[in-house]
Amino acid sequence: MLEQSFEVFWKWCVDFNNVFHISVEEAVKLWNELKSNGLHIKNKSLTFANLNFHKYTLKLMYAIVEIAGQQTKVESGKFIYANKLSGNDGDAVEFANVLLTDDNGTITLGAPFVSGVKVVGKILGNVKGDKVIVFKKKRRKGYRKKNGHRQQYTKVLIESIG
Repeated sequence: MLEQSFEVFWKWCVDFNNVFHISVEEAVKLWNELKSNGLHIKNKSLTFANLNFHKYTLKLMYAIVEIAGQQTKVESGKFIYANKLSGNDGDAVEFANVLLTDDNGTITLGAPFVSGVKVVGKILGNVKGDKVIVFKKKRRKGYRKKNGHRQQYTKVLIESIG
């Protein structure tokens, strides 16, 4: 039962990794602390009693970046889909047009861009979006045109903000 409970806890840690940013060793320490402070696992959901998580939320940071004319919120370690970028799989990309950064509640707003801050990512591949149907019709004239379109996107893993 203990191993299964830890598996549930570890899945919870992985799901919320962008909030807590903890390694396996830190997770084991947290697991022991939770057991001593009132961890309850019922139906694969976690309930906490008498525990303060503020020490695990020290690495929250996000930025709003302009990529190909669109503003996108990015966080380190997450994926974004941007309009197709030039480059091959595995290439590094830099986004220097950072409009805003938030580092643990400290917001830096650029005018128009934040100086000295750039976002670094890695291209993981090109993908197609969902199909959009374009249908044109003129009533009572027998005129109908049906076209489809799939937008090209580039999947980018955000590696660092700074």
